[in-house]
Amino acid sequence: MELRTVLVVGTGLIGTSAALALRKHGVRVLLADREPGAVRLARELGAGEEWTPDAPPAEGVDLAVIAVPPAFVASELLELQRHGVARFYTDVASVKAEPIDRARQLGCDLASYVASHPLAGREKSGPGAAREDLFLGRPWALCPTEQADPEAKAAVLRLVELCGANPVEVDAVEHDRAVAVVSHAPHVTASAVAARLADTTDVALGLAGQGVRDVTRIAGSDPGLWLGILSGNAAPVAEVLEAVARDLTEAAGALRALAEGDGAALQDITQLLKRGVAGHDRIPGKHGGPASAYAVVQVVIGDRPGQLARLFQVCDEVGVNVEDVRLEHAPGLPLGIAELSVQPDAASSLAAALRERGWQLP
Repeated sequence: MELRTVLVVGTGLIGTSAALALRKHGVRVLLADREPGAVRLARELGAGEEWTPDAPPAEGVDLAVIAVPPAFVASELLELQRHGVARFYTDVASVKAEPIDRARQLGCDLASYVASHPLAGREKSGPGAAREDLFLGRPWALCPTEQADPEAKAAVLRLVELCGANPVEVDAVEHDRAVAVVSHAPHVTASAVAARLADTTDVALGLAGQGVRDVTRIAGSDPGLWLGILSGNAAPVAEVLEAVARDLTEAAGALRALAEGDGAALQDITQLLKRGVAGHDRIPGKHGGPASAYAVVQVVIGDRPGQLARLFQVCDEVGVNVEDVRLEHAPGLPLGIAELSVQPDAASSLAAALRERGWQLP
């Protein structure tokens, strides 16, 4: 099914990013938001034109994308359907079972509605953080009910395709349990770790390295946004956090015992660390396949314009594909370390080429 005109209700990070991706493919996008400033910014970014309810487009709206917090999805869906705004509807909230149940209770038309959730995002929010490539290669869950019309599903699949994401059909309850493990509980855990930093000493913060930045990165997200997400998926998230809490309590007990001279407690800590490695290794790698074992080439890089471009130019010259890149800044110094993940058989040739061109490798 082709999408000619799409209405995006909610011009935050996800809604505006979807709008930008659709515009790239020539789809006419209409924008709506309760905050006039958000619509204005999204429009200035090229995400589409402001929707005027009393002057609907002559050709009609093929799909309405509801990009609002989970608690408001069902009421927004009902209002749009009452006015016959679009042929089909979807939402992009990160919780699925509760909005679907609420839509059923309100008497929404479930035939024209397919709930969905793109598993992509950033720690920043709002239309200013939107990117047209935000969903590229990312999973996009579809949770159609038994009443969903095949054409409605086809319309949402076309949306996913135009955004460059990978569709994954999943039951709504299973979806919520899954995101509790891979997204929602990790966010709360990161927030708990970051909260320890609020009252720590300047000496401790001065010693902070990349590890604590990695662990706490997502804790910088909008608390209001996450409160809505966690409220809609409270029970599954609580179950995961309780399991994490048990592990942490046991680890704390083992460390107390170790501090008191009980060397046997090392075994308990070792088991937790090994389970952590096993879980980490199960995270899908590039393109969603099994995680690959890359070699890392470390390069000292100056904090000056054009340094990364020069570095990648060398990779291009020697024909080495950079699978991933990570930067670690040196506190108090105008330089840092660039870690280039490459295929193991390419690491030595890349390192040699960099040294020949004057780059310093630690």
